[in-house]
Amino acid sequence: MCVCTCKPAYDSSVTDAQWVLIEPLLPRPAAVLGGRPYVHSRRLIIDTISYVLVSGCAWRLVPHDLAPWSIAYQWFRAWTRDGTWDRVHEVLRERVRIADGRDPQPSAAVLDSQSARSSEGGEQIGYDAGKRVRGRKRHLLVDTLGLVLHVVVHSASVQDRAGARLMLTGARARFPLLGLVWVDGGYVNSVDAGLVGWARRSEGLEVVAVPRNADVKGFQVLPRRWVVERTFGWLTRCRRLARDYERKTAHAEAMIKFAMIRLMAARLAGEELPAPRSDIEKEAARRLAEDLKD
Repeated sequence: MCVCTCKPAYDSSVTDAQWVLIEPLLPRPAAVLGGRPYVHSRRLIIDTISYVLVSGCAWRLVPHDLAPWSIAYQWFRAWTRDGTWDRVHEVLRERVRIADGRDPQPSAAVLDSQSARSSEGGEQIGYDAGKRVRGRKRHLLVDTLGLVLHVVVHSASVQDRAGARLMLTGARARFPLLGLVWVDGGYVNSVDAGLVGWARRSEGLEVVAVPRNADVKGFQVLPRRWVVERTFGWLTRCRRLARDYERKTAHAEAMIKFAMIRLMAARLAGEELPAPRSDIEKEAARRLAEDLKD
């Protein structure tokens, strides 16, 4: 393995404190297992993937002082396939919850979706007639801290209620304590309450809709739902996630998990990722402070 400990001075690069948290969770180096030593260190690979995520550049345009794009993409693809991102993400999420005084397993969650334009072709490209977006839809299930529990990326043409079933199927098996899920009013209406009944019968989950105030026009910060909206705000700080640039949905989901890995590692290290705070994040912070007082 490369013995060089220096790292490029990019804002997207992981810090020493963050690397201490991430390194033990990655697959062991080949040299340790008796194989051929890596030419490029795992930290340099992570920094290269992080540069692509934060800057939004094409893989082929990464700076020459980072790992070659083909090597970094090869590891990103391999760690997506073998579940490395899932394992790292789950461990860090539990540590963040414990550090916040919560149980490692959540008992309540918030579900929502975001339609993202696709820049190129690839798997499952469709048209969201409601949002007038051609691309894919990102479905997120987050806990009450805004940490991602589950993510599914699919065609934008898939209706929210169908996407919600994809998200909630097997949710109790992954999170045994989960019993309550808040959703947008669009998932549940007076004409079709099938999602609520299905979730109760099949998954043992109580799905509760948080309706909008019809008298208020424009953007609203809704109770409970602001948590998942804030998570979408965290993700779109990364230019790679401002659109959907991935050709495979598995890679699109992996980029979201990697973005959360960076965020959680920074939080556990007592650091803040450099980014301006949006209006919704400021309002969310205010509401969170009020909840803590109660």
